[in-house]
Amino acid sequence: MIIDQEALANIYVGLTAAFNKAFDETEVWFPQVAMTVPAKTKILDYKFMLDFPMVREWLGDRVIRSLEGKSYQVTTRDWEATLEVDRNDIRDDQIGLYAPMVSALGEEARSHPDRLIADLLQNGWTDLCFDGRPFFAGDHPVGDGTASNDGGGSGTPWFLLDVRRSVKPLIYQLRQPVQLTRMDRADDEHVFMRRTYRYGVDARYTCAYGLWQLAYGSRQELTAANYAAARAAMMSLKNAEGRPLRIRPNLLVVPPSLEATAREILHSQFVVGEAGGGMKSNVWQGSANLLVAPELA
Repeated sequence: MIIDQEALANIYVGLTAAFNKAFDETEVWFPQVAMTVPAKTKILDYKFMLDFPMVREWLGDRVIRSLEGKSYQVTTRDWEATLEVDRNDIRDDQIGLYAPMVSALGEEARSHPDRLIADLLQNGWTDLCFDGRPFFAGDHPVGDGTASNDGGGSGTPWFLLDVRRSVKPLIYQLRQPVQLTRMDRADDEHVFMRRTYRYGVDARYTCAYGLWQLAYGSRQELTAANYAAARAAMMSLKNAEGRPLRIRPNLLVVPPSLEATAREILHSQFVVGEAGGGMKSNVWQGSANLLVAPELA
């Protein structure tokens, strides 16, 4: 193949098409649990989350909830991945060998936020959220008291979430979407010195904790009883004035090792009764959707 700017432009178009196809077709789960927040600056302040939105009867003056002096700032991070194409492979018409690599790059770029969200969930017992406590904690400050979204235990973690609302338990802060760029000019140093062309992706985004009230983490054994306790704990949460927050958990998130157990709890029509009794109806059938996240393995 004769290498000129037209040929290189056509190669870039082909690689971009392969990248975009793989990117668009890759299934991801993070949009189910994280709200996408477009960012126009490097740092966003989410102090609006410090007060769960509630409506009250207007008697006398408005009750103004001031958030001055409080902040919950999230900083966008930069991400990249780069591959090189040998000029001789283009001359020898071997560019097709790179298409699968570019497709794999598209799959990785699309699914990367899944890994970030999984890390947040797994580290939720140590990493802090907006109130200065771990995301999963037994002593979140609420008014003059505390509230818990931690099921305790020390085993394999599982998570129960309320993802019905506009505000979700987690945040996907997007400053710049993923884009494929190229460095293939004849006067680029790496082309001149090493006869290689470079193609890479870059993006700017990050993931962070949202409202802890919409998530419950447990390291107890996943059983129907513990699942019921998690639901009851979430649905019993109240605000500082003692009003119920109307939390209704509808998504159970588990690692692959707990998939079978989770399916039994959520999908089985009948379960074995206590003390070896006969079969009885499963009251938790259909009570939540199931998300099995490989990144939690």
